[in-house]
Amino acid sequence: MKKYDPKMHSTEHLLNQTMVRMFNKGRSFSAHIEKKKSKVDYHFDRILTEKEITEIQKRVNDIIKSNLDVREEFYTKEEAEKKFNLSKLPEDAGDNIRIIHIGDYDSCPCIGNHVKNTNEIGEFKIISTNYESGVLRIRFKLNDK
Repeated sequence: MKKYDPKMHSTEHLLNQTMVRMFNKGRSFSAHIEKKKSKVDYHFDRILTEKEITEIQKRVNDIIKSNLDVREEFYTKEEAEKKFNLSKLPEDAGDNIRIIHIGDYDSCPCIGNHVKNTNEIGEFKIISTNYESGVLRIRFKLNDK
């Protein structure tokens, strides 16, 4: 299992699902997850507006406050390929694929650490965004509860 900060890593999942629901452009293709601040990159066509940034923060924080349980489930590789995009998993992921479910909000393959419930996360805050050559970068942090 990859040693990410559980709060930040779980938040990355919530941010990814929020971006998918708001813009339908897919999950991040690159992420750098750290305890103090993190960044994610999306294939995108423009910079976000202030209104969109505010809405993303609101939606992610509403999900955090929903007290959703985080659980893992294992699928055979064949089953997982039918339901999930496995392209970000390492080549040696094996035949049993670990799927992380955050309530009914998000489910995706993952090898990282996570919280047990979203109420452990704290407040999500977007620090900055920038856009260049088809890539939208979002930098974020968490404030303790």
